[in-house]
Amino acid sequence: MSELAAAQAAYAGFASAGLKLNMQRGQPSDADFDLSNDLLGAVGPGETSLDGIDLRNYPGGVAGLPSARALFGRYLGVDAANVLVWNNSSLELQGLVLAFALLHGLRGSQRGWVHERPRMIVTVPGYDRHFLLLETLGFELVAVDMQPDGPDVEAIAALAASDERVKGVLFVPTYSNPGGETISAEKAARLAGMATAAPDFTILADDAYRAHHLGAPVETVNFVDVCAAAGHPDRALVFGSTSKITFAGAGLGFVGTSTDNLKLLATYLGAQSIGPNKLEQARHVRFLDAYPGGIEGLMRAHAALIAPKFAAVDEVLAAELGTDGAYATWTTPRGGYFSSLFTTEPVASRVVELADAAGVSLTPAGATYPGGVDPADRNIRLAPTRPPVDEVRTAMQVTAACIRLATAEYRASQG
Repeated sequence: MSELAAAQAAYAGFASAGLKLNMQRGQPSDADFDLSNDLLGAVGPGETSLDGIDLRNYPGGVAGLPSARALFGRYLGVDAANVLVWNNSSLELQGLVLAFALLHGLRGSQRGWVHERPRMIVTVPGYDRHFLLLETLGFELVAVDMQPDGPDVEAIAALAASDERVKGVLFVPTYSNPGGETISAEKAARLAGMATAAPDFTILADDAYRAHHLGAPVETVNFVDVCAAAGHPDRALVFGSTSKITFAGAGLGFVGTSTDNLKLLATYLGAQSIGPNKLEQARHVRFLDAYPGGIEGLMRAHAALIAPKFAAVDEVLAAELGTDGAYATWTTPRGGYFSSLFTTEPVASRVVELADAAGVSLTPAGATYPGGVDPADRNIRLAPTRPPVDEVRTAMQVTAACIRLATAEYRASQG
């Protein structure tokens, strides 16, 4: 039997099974959410104040409750004075900061960025929501490769030095989406200290997975301190959230940066809101402080649920496709929420199409590139966190069969 005929037969068996599995979005499972159910009762009817502040009233400050700033300062490795805690999403906070920058500029700006037809560097493969946010706000995206030790800093340095319209870089520094790469200390130092044509060049570090280890933690970078040491204290804005720590739709977003940057952001935020949701902040402080081991203890409990799913991805793909790269290669992340798969041939879109027809929903091919177009048509983001382990295994078996079939079709077409 030819390679194509064998692949067609294997695929047909899955296609007739009536599957309905979703590996498309990086959502926590219900078991992950259940770890934080005590959050719902963390503030009782008689507990209406924290830090001497009435949680029910307006006053309290734009930067957030002092205890919330201290908690997430410890999380980011910075002083509480360097943290602003806002509402449920770090992506929302990034959008607010970027909108303010477009209208008014940031520290070092001479005018709002919108007057300069701004460009923003992004990493590929990367996070589709970053691309959507920037494109919606009107930024021109400039892509650089994500490498095993973080973004291609040489490419970033060349772009930033040659064009004052390049206003910054937006990327995930720890356990990158989708490949799971973590930036090295050496690359972080280069970003912090490099010469830039724009005096207000900004590192927008979306540290969404800073504590999302699957095993032994990697060494994380403190961009606030690194930039201060490099003589550019206002260069870094480091975002985080509790979206995959507690509840994805009802968490907190926060940012760590210089105190001067915080004063500027507080001015803008204070014009549109008297302050963030203090009740939600109080619930998180009380719940996370009371959890055995704090945030680190909760994240170890998450890892116990999630790590077996990533192991299943690796085991099934290795068993079905081999590890010699004949059909595909993939990342084996040490943390985060995704794995990045590259087909050997330019067939990623065909793999996604075949998988969908067989009842397995994968992230659209190209989603990890600006505009939704992967020039090589090779990358697929795998998101194993929500389904049970047995469903992850089945989904990966189907995916492997689709890769084999798409590869055989392509090779047959090439003669």
